[in-house]
Amino acid sequence: MNTLKTTLLPLSLMLTAFGLALFVPIDKLPIPSVLAEAFYMLQDYAQAHVLLCLLPAFFIAGAISTFIQKETVMKYLGPGAKKSISYLVSSISGGVLAVCSCTILPMFSGIRSMGAGLGPATTFLYAGPSINITAIVLTTRVLGFEIGIVRTISAIVFSIVIGIIMQAIFKEETKPAPAMFASNQLGASDDSAGRAAKMIGMMILILIFAGLSAPCDVGDTQLLRTMIFMAGIKWYLTVGASIVLFWMLVNWIKINLRLLIISMIPAAAVGLFFETNPQLPFTLAITGLSLLLWRTKGMAGQWLDSTWNFAKDIVPLLFWGITVAGLLLGRPGHQGLMPEGWIAAAVGNNGFLSTFTASVVGAFTYFSSCTEVPILQGLLGNGMAKGPALALLLAGPALSLPNMLVIRKVLGNQKTVVYVSLVILMSTVCGLLYGAFFTSQVLGG
Repeated sequence: MNTLKTTLLPLSLMLTAFGLALFVPIDKLPIPSVLAEAFYMLQDYAQAHVLLCLLPAFFIAGAISTFIQKETVMKYLGPGAKKSISYLVSSISGGVLAVCSCTILPMFSGIRSMGAGLGPATTFLYAGPSINITAIVLTTRVLGFEIGIVRTISAIVFSIVIGIIMQAIFKEETKPAPAMFASNQLGASDDSAGRAAKMIGMMILILIFAGLSAPCDVGDTQLLRTMIFMAGIKWYLTVGASIVLFWMLVNWIKINLRLLIISMIPAAAVGLFFETNPQLPFTLAITGLSLLLWRTKGMAGQWLDSTWNFAKDIVPLLFWGITVAGLLLGRPGHQGLMPEGWIAAAVGNNGFLSTFTASVVGAFTYFSSCTEVPILQGLLGNGMAKGPALALLLAGPALSLPNMLVIRKVLGNQKTVVYVSLVILMSTVCGLLYGAFFTSQVLGG
């Protein structure tokens, strides 16, 4: 159980670091432009992803750890679960989230800590940022139908294959589940498991709704018009899903309704008067909920404890990794220590070295959700070949330097090295095959 004394110092340090990253005018600091890129990268992440993506993800991870019984996790994702079910559940549940390589980490840590097998857990880890419906639609419209379809099929297959290989390599984790977790009969826990699943599902909807964004002007199709419409009403959808979640909290984990209403008044008031800055009421709502959970005993307090444990372990690693990535590689269109021209010149053909280079650069570079598409569009316009382009699409969204630092903390050095190597290797192979096919088509034509 976290106490106020043990929580106050790390929370204060994290809030201070976040505030500095969010508000410091970097352009006015007397520092070299290359060094400034590290702080710009951190600021971009703090502004675009911490409040709307990372905070909800931590609460989802905490809810998984608190409300989902270990028997349920072991039934579907544990080492003794039926493989056809566990990998399918992992790929689908990861793929519906549409999050970046860093936002998936708290949820990955949550299901892993609850006993999910290594194979299904790594399938979930790859699927979350890679099988992103919005990014796949943009890939198809911006870069072409062919590469969009190849990316989709490859990512789905990769997520399952990587999980199966990880499970096969580390055989110590393939032992059957203990007898207490082997039964498929949950008995009296079925009702509570269903309620927990609905609560977590509603939180995932809030995460998805809050993160909706209108796609670039890349055509006029019914799908794109629908996406633009959904982005326009995203906050109404978020508020609606939040109200349903609050009803669940009051009825299922006995949150005090009067205190809940009081805790949401600041968020509602600010939302009415500051409609142009929806992040502020969203943050106030999460703050109010956190204070209410802190004052509530039982499962609610345990939920906040679990959420905080994930946050204090992951946030420092993410911030450090993002800063280093910005220093080395810079933001798109801005130069870090590694000149962008080197990257473009190194991936101008469909050979092994170019494709492998694209996989490695993609693996260590941080891409927020969907940004890999316009970045790749610019690289293709500057001479990047098709094979390396696909390799970067497969490795880039799934990995990043900050992502690797957190995976190492969860899985350890050996498993992290194998996982990263598998992603790079499979991205390279797929890029080589696609590049060879494209080259043969061009020569044949």
